[in-house]
Order: sequence, then C-alpha cells, then structure tokens
Amino acid sequence: MEATIKDEKKIKRFITVLSIAIPAVVALLFGYKIPDAEPLSFLPPIYATTNALTAILLISALIAIKGGKQKLHARLMTSCIVLSVLFLVMYVAYHMTSDPTPFGGEGSIRYVYYFILFSHITLSIAVIPLVLITYSKSYLKDFIAHKRWAKYTFPIWLYVAITGVVVYVMISPYYA
Repeated sequence: MEATIKDEKKIKRFITVLSIAIPAVVALLFGYKIPDAEPLSFLPPIYATTNALTAILLISALIAIKGGKQKLHARLMTSCIVLSVLFLVMYVAYHMTSDPTPFGGEGSIRYVYYFILFSHITLSIAVIPLVLITYSKSYLKDFIAHKRWAKYTFPIWLYVAITGVVVYVMISPYYA
C-alpha cells in the first residue's frame, strides 16, 4: 500500500503536535507535586538503566541494518521508542513525587555536570521530532528519506541516551 500525500500530511501534523505537546506536558507535570505521595525514590536507577538499554539497542540496530537485517533493525528501533517512552513516564513520576536533588559537586566538575545536563535536556527535546520523522519515513516505506534522517537522529538519540546515564551517575551520590 502506497502512502498518499494526505497520509503524509496527517503524519506531519501528528509529529508536530507530539513534538510540542510532549515537552509542554512534561514541563507542566514537572512543576506539579502530588500531595502526600510516597516518593518514588527507587526509580532513578531504573530509568538510568532504561537509558543504557536504549543506547545498547540503538547501536545494535545500527549493526543490524548495516548487516542487512531490516526486520531486526525495525524491532530494535521500536524497542528504543518504547524504552524512551517508559523512561519519560518514570522520570516524570519520580519528579512529581520527589523533591529535586541538587548536584553537590564542587569546582570544575560542577560546570561539566551542568554542561552535560543542559545539553542532555536540550537534545532530548530536539530528538522527539527527529525520532518521529525518521520512524515515519520507514512507516511510509520511504527508506531513502529514512536513511537521510537517521544520519542526524541516530547520533543525537545515542548522545541523549548515554548522557542520561552519565547525569544519573554524577548525581546519584547526592540522592537523599
């Protein structure tokens, strides 16, 4: 079944809405604390592990596609999207039930931490439309465009996944 121009327009609108709605909803929920909720303090190592698994699966998916294993590649990439959604749900749930953890490092490590954190957050927002566009190109069977978009999406998504783990490792000594 060939995708029509109408299908592509619907998908573009959907991607635009999600790319705006996800960061907006996360920002709104991030500022809301559930009254009298039990802190979900067990979540940070779980969502850091989710980021690590995403990074491993992203690299595995690249290896799979380079080896001509399109179905495996597609399954791995879908798994990366699922893991990213799970991460986001856990991350928001943690922040809605727990007080923020200030970074306690001093000196130059503090600048390193905040640089990594800032770039991680900024690119995690930017990667949303990139992932959705890249995935949609595959869904629409436009593999030339998919490959073109993936050249940009892959390194950014991998950076976000890896820096998510780095941020966790750097702040974990300061969790209450």
